[in-house]
Amino acid sequence: MFICFEGIEGGGKSTQIQRLEKHLQAQGLGVCSTREPGGTQLGEQLRGLLLNHDMSDDTELLLMFAARAEHLHQVIKPALAQGQWVLSDRFTDASYAYQGGGRGLSMARIAVLEMWVQQGLQPGLSFIFDLEPELGLQRARNRGEASDRFEQQELDFFHRVRAVYLDRAKAAPERYAIIDAAQAEDAVFAQILNALPQ
Repeated sequence: MFICFEGIEGGGKSTQIQRLEKHLQAQGLGVCSTREPGGTQLGEQLRGLLLNHDMSDDTELLLMFAARAEHLHQVIKPALAQGQWVLSDRFTDASYAYQGGGRGLSMARIAVLEMWVQQGLQPGLSFIFDLEPELGLQRARNRGEASDRFEQQELDFFHRVRAVYLDRAKAAPERYAIIDAAQAEDAVFAQILNALPQ
């Protein structure tokens, strides 16, 4: 099973991935937890560039997919081939939401890159951690870490990102589960467990 955790900043994705990983391992299942951009040595180097260096929107999109190609080749496909559950903190939905919705790049261009890099591979389930951008950004600031290039965007950017996530979930409800990320941590995890395939 390939499950992705998506949503704007401050939704609590990282915390919930750790909880689900422990839950699945307790059932004797093999689990590979990973993230985008990142997940590989090259991907983590690209992550540093993407989060901390100014670049054109096209460069940002291409670097995201470069990191994703390496991620698929080195981590995701081998783990799935070994029968592991793959839990990824972001995947291609993030490109549609951030580079498409947030930056205003062509969705058709993103779709071409998706087809080229993924060759039809899609997550079996994507959780959309949904909450008001104002709350998400406040939570992100409360972490006490330096803001990266994305977290420094204006509020309207995150409203556009959120809208694309929700539109994608509505267009393919069989592949998405919208999680109310404004709730307390335990309540969020209960929603995740409820949405898992039985």
